[in-house]
Amino acid sequence: MNAPASARVVDGLLAKSSLLHELKLRRVISALDGDGEEIRIVGGAVRNALMHEESADVDLATTALPAVVQARAEKAGLRTIPTGIEHGTITVIVEGAPFEVTTLREDVDTFGRHAKVAFGRDFAADARRRDFTVNALSVDSTGRIYDYCGGLDDLEARRVRFIGDAGLRIREDYLRILRLFRFHAAYGDGDIDKEAMHAAIENRGGLAMLSRERIRAEMLKLLVARRASYSVEVMSDCGILQALVAGIGIPARLKRLKAIETERSAPPDAVLRLAALCVLVEDDAARLRDMLRLANAEEARLASAARALVELHGREEPPLPNDLYRFLFLHGRRAALDALLLAQAESRAATGDAKWASAYAFLRDTPEPRLPFSGGDLMRRGLQPGPAIGETLKRLQAAWIRAGFPREPDVLARLLDEAAQR
Repeated sequence: MNAPASARVVDGLLAKSSLLHELKLRRVISALDGDGEEIRIVGGAVRNALMHEESADVDLATTALPAVVQARAEKAGLRTIPTGIEHGTITVIVEGAPFEVTTLREDVDTFGRHAKVAFGRDFAADARRRDFTVNALSVDSTGRIYDYCGGLDDLEARRVRFIGDAGLRIREDYLRILRLFRFHAAYGDGDIDKEAMHAAIENRGGLAMLSRERIRAEMLKLLVARRASYSVEVMSDCGILQALVAGIGIPARLKRLKAIETERSAPPDAVLRLAALCVLVEDDAARLRDMLRLANAEEARLASAARALVELHGREEPPLPNDLYRFLFLHGRRAALDALLLAQAESRAATGDAKWASAYAFLRDTPEPRLPFSGGDLMRRGLQPGPAIGETLKRLQAAWIRAGFPREPDVLARLLDEAAQR
């Protein structure tokens, strides 16, 4: 068991951080700090500021009760929303920007995500009920850092550890198994903490209790993290990944895709990385939709990429330009690009290959071909409306592709005449 470290207070560590000088945040702090109450920035925003990374959200903890938070904020001209008032959370809106302010809490009983809590005034007790040491840091309005659980040392060592007993922390919320792998992928170096890893494996059956929507959100965040390929490889080795996706994973292909993205300075793409990890054929997209409650657009993208990938599996070189043009026409730009990247990630020359880079540029920059015929063209040549129109258009499309995508009016007219006469 990791015993909580004694409190460590570091003056001014974040005094010059842009976090503390953000004007909207300063308005919240000014409204709620002082007069017998204290407010601090807590959690991920503190961790990220220390690592010189941006934070999407800034959460705050306060000694003030929710009613006091509301009264003080509204007196300062700020709008409030009681988003989680039963758990002590008030959202304060400053010029359209939301800040969650939560009254300090102590667990009375813990059972999954629905712990019974009591409001308190002890920042140390509030810190020790969090998941990881690196998430238990807080900073006051002067930039003073408070570390009750050894988070500063762990952050410096890029080590992700549970606070206290790892198994207990996981049983409080089984999503913490996935958060372990995600946070290690984002902030950790070396191997995953042994105690945390043992507890994750021992309690992996609890993942079945989680909603698939929560699993989806955590997986997509994990896939874009710095060491995603390492974390999913470990998840695969210990059987956790298979339980989440009801199938095998391909961590090596994900790792090679990440290398391709890095080589091309492309931002990480969570859905494409999910395809690299889990998609070989179109049926895989439907399975992932069900297991992860994917959005319709996410499933459609995976399915389209899988259909296009069928003709590229096993290639060590990309198609030639004429074949790429046909590929672009048949599958569309998004699916063609996705499939090409997945095929490259399957090949031995995943990076440093000019042919693959050239093929990608071709698919990215070439205008998408459009069939220069319609059902109306066929009806003007005497075909009657009905199924025959669709069947003839398919034959006409195939003939147009075989002819090399011609645009000359006389060639197009000949192809139309030939199709209409059959």
